Amino acid sequence: MDIQKQLQQIATERDIPADELKRELELALAVAYRKFTGADGEIAIRLDSSVKSGMVAEKEVVGEVLEHATQMQLEIARKRKPDAQVGDFIDVEIDPNSFGRIAAQTFKQVLQQKFREAELRQLHDQFSERVGDVVSGMITRREEASVLIQVGRHEVRLPKREQVPTDDYRPNERLRVYVLKIEESHRGFEVIVSRSHPNLLRKLLEMEVPEISEHLVEIKSIAREPGQRSKIAVISHDERVDAVGACVGQRGARIQSLMDELRPEKIDVVPFSADPETYIMNALSPAKVNMLKLNQDEKSAYVVVPDNQLSLAIGRGGQNVRLAARLTDWKIDIRSEEQATAERAERAKAATEAVVQQEPPEPERVSVPSDEPAAKEEPAAEEPSTEQN
Repeated sequence: MDIQKQLQQIATERDIPADELKRELELALAVAYRKFTGADGEIAIRLDSSVKSGMVAEKEVVGEVLEHATQMQLEIARKRKPDAQVGDFIDVEIDPNSFGRIAAQTFKQVLQQKFREAELRQLHDQFSERVGDVVSGMITRREEASVLIQVGRHEVRLPKREQVPTDDYRPNERLRVYVLKIEESHRGFEVIVSRSHPNLLRKLLEMEVPEISEHLVEIKSIAREPGQRSKIAVISHDERVDAVGACVGQRGARIQSLMDELRPEKIDVVPFSADPETYIMNALSPAKVNMLKLNQDEKSAYVVVPDNQLSLAIGRGGQNVRLAARLTDWKIDIRSEEQATAERAERAKAATEAVVQQEPPEPERVSVPSDEPAAKEEPAAEEPSTEQN
């Protein structure tokens, strides 16, 4: 077993620093040596290229040997080192090929475990700095509901909750994912990635549009229904740069590149405005707005659109208005002109009825009987007749 010769090769293959690999090998050899000798005490093994076998064990110089695997009598020690004293440590060459089958299996198991621990530490160190970034990888396989993706030398997990329902995730397919977090599992550390997180779209747009990285254009808000449709609000900090045009690209090339990556997700880019009315109108695009009334206390908007654009404003299954509400952070209530007219008429009728109900009724006329008896009507006196003879 030429350990020294293989050390650098293994370190290169596993992308582990040679010093760290050497330390892990020495620990694994110490476990195997303890298994081979049956020793109970602490054992120190060092890789040493100056000896034929490539390794030495440290033995303590003692007056009386109680543990041959870890101790050496003073007389024997002085044959190797004339000035040796009790308490010194002497290097003794050992041959790992003589460890036996059980010790060799132990060495292999421990070494594999050490490799795994080193890889996990490296995985954690590498991806802890990349949480919140986008990485590219290749789909290797499925494990239950999760998809495993090879990113460099490491495998990351795309759990079902972070998948896009419309993606089929075929093996050997390359795709980009958003590094969501690193979490502990029964296997140590595990990198969790996402294809449905809104920040995946944000990062992809930043990578595609140089004006964003140059801080000429800013992404103000994103509303996303993964695999179906997204809305992005952008603003320009340079009057010479059209924010929407920069994101869409010439002939739609930039936004088409994002839609190809997030297939078949449709992406709308709208201009951000500090004026809520304008912002909500932009967010409801491509529908046109005829009238908009805000309720600042409830942070809600009453919107009226042409009759022939009601379905466009609402969207399939309410998707357009739902995304617009999430993009602007305003509640949006949409009506067509016909519906708004009918509601106004209904409100006017109700108001009229309310006014009528509030008018006081006319007082009733009541006859009050008198305490004095009513006077009897006297018959009229007869006029004397004047007859001519």
